Amino acid sequence: MKNNLILNKKQDEFHLILSRFSHEIRNPIALINSEIQMIEDTHPEVVSFDYWNDITANLEYTKELLNNLSDYNNAHKLERKRTAFTAYLKEIISSIQPTYQYLGITLKTDISPSLPALFIDPVKLKQALLNLLRNAAEAISSADGKVKLCAFSSDQRVHIVITDNGCGIPESQLNEIFTPFVTFKEGGTGLGLAITREIIQAHSGNIYAEIESDGETSFHIVLPEKFPG
Repeated sequence: MKNNLILNKKQDEFHLILSRFSHEIRNPIALINSEIQMIEDTHPEVVSFDYWNDITANLEYTKELLNNLSDYNNAHKLERKRTAFTAYLKEIISSIQPTYQYLGITLKTDISPSLPALFIDPVKLKQALLNLLRNAAEAISSADGKVKLCAFSSDQRVHIVITDNGCGIPESQLNEIFTPFVTFKEGGTGLGLAITREIIQAHSGNIYAEIESDGETSFHIVLPEKFPG
C-alpha cells in the first residue's frame, strides 16, 4: 500500500513537471509561429529561400511534439461512460475504412456481436485504437496490404487484436516500442504508442505486441469487462 502511494505521488509529480514544461515551451513556439506568418505576409519572397521549408517543417514537428506531450500527460484522465462495445468498434472501423480504401489496404474484421458493454472513455480509447490502425497502415508498403481487427470476450475480459502484414517489428524492439520518446519510425515523435499504452493502462487493461509465426505483427489489447472501483 505504501509503495503504491509513493508510486502515485511520483507519477503525479512527473505529470505536473511535464505539464509545466509543455506550457512554457508552447508560448514561445506560438510567438515564433506568428512571427513567421508575419514575415511571409510582408515578404512573400522568403518562401523561395533555401531552408525556409526546413524551418517551417521543424516548427510543425515541434508543435506536433507538444500536442503529443499533452496527450501523453492527460492519457490517464478518463471520462468514463457505459458503452455498447460491439457497436463502438464497428463505428471506429467505419471511420477509418475510407482511408484504408484510398491506400488500397484490405481491412477485415471479426468482431463478436455479443461483446459486453464496457465502462470506458470512448474518446480516449478511440484515439488509442485509431493510432494502432494508422500504424498498421503505415507499416504496409506492398500492394497486397492487409489489416485485421478481431474482438472477442473471454474470462471476463475483452480482447482486441490488430494484425498487419507490413514490414514487421524486429523482436529486439518489442520491449522498447511503448517507451516514451523511443521511435524506430523516421519523423516519429516516439509518443504514439506510449500514449496508447497509457490510455489502455488507465482502463486497467494491458497491451503488448508480438510477431506471428507467418511474420505478421499483432497488437493485443486486453480490457476488463468490469472497471475496478
